[in-house]
Amino acid sequence: MQHITVIGAGTMGNGIAQVFATHHYQVTLCDVSAPALEKALKTISGSLDRLIKKESITENEKSVILSHISTNTELKVAVANADLIVEAATENEELKLRIFKDMDQYAPENCILATNTSSISITKIAGATSRPDKVIGMHFMNPVPVMALIEIIRGYNTSDEVCTTITELSKKIQKIPLEVNDYPGFVANRILMPMINEAIHTLHEGVAGVAEIDGIMKLGMAHPMGPLALADFIGLDVCLSILRVMFQGFGNPKYAPSPLLVNMVTAGKLGRKSGEGFYVYVEGSKDMIVSSNFTKS
Repeated sequence: MQHITVIGAGTMGNGIAQVFATHHYQVTLCDVSAPALEKALKTISGSLDRLIKKESITENEKSVILSHISTNTELKVAVANADLIVEAATENEELKLRIFKDMDQYAPENCILATNTSSISITKIAGATSRPDKVIGMHFMNPVPVMALIEIIRGYNTSDEVCTTITELSKKIQKIPLEVNDYPGFVANRILMPMINEAIHTLHEGVAGVAEIDGIMKLGMAHPMGPLALADFIGLDVCLSILRVMFQGFGNPKYAPSPLLVNMVTAGKLGRKSGEGFYVYVEGSKDMIVSSNFTKS
């Protein structure tokens, strides 16, 4: 396996591209937006600069890593020589099904098709292709260059050979692969999202404020980040999408999204990506300020 194509140049896509390039794979980063690709390369460069400051890599190593990454806005061209494609587009089922149908049409016959979906059925995604045995979930964690886990999700028809190949590949890029089966939310989000949703319910019901809820979970449960700050980091729209997939998949009201979460996403308050969620984020600053929507007058 030499050539990896990553579909989607957002936060997850550029992180995945960086990790593969760091481990000497030739990477094509594909996105329909040329400005998104330019931004992704700047993000990767900035990430590598931080590693240089920590003396984890050298300037020369940065140049080599960047030389392993090319970009393309044409899916047909980007996947033509791929051994593995990792789809990291927006968490939207209709979009992913369309992308997989196109990837299947243009990718080489033996190419493995992976998705970074955090909740959507691998089996359903595989059904959009003529090679369901070669479709698998590779759920990377954010930030990708830092987080060790890859949640490997086996679809109903995913072959043992493909599972073994992706597991071994994950180890080669110094990640820890843990295999799970294909159920809504898999393991990571099936456990995480109800906790985040309950934190939002707790805020909505006036039990405590943003700082108090996050502080209690950090100080009392040794979580590195409070659930509301984590929701902002993930993206409130992504949290809502995952909860809806789980609610639809299980039919259990415990997965029903908080009305506050629904309203915030509708209002465009998506967390870090929009500059405001439960906290307000100022560009260039690491400080977080509790949003005025959640402070007492």
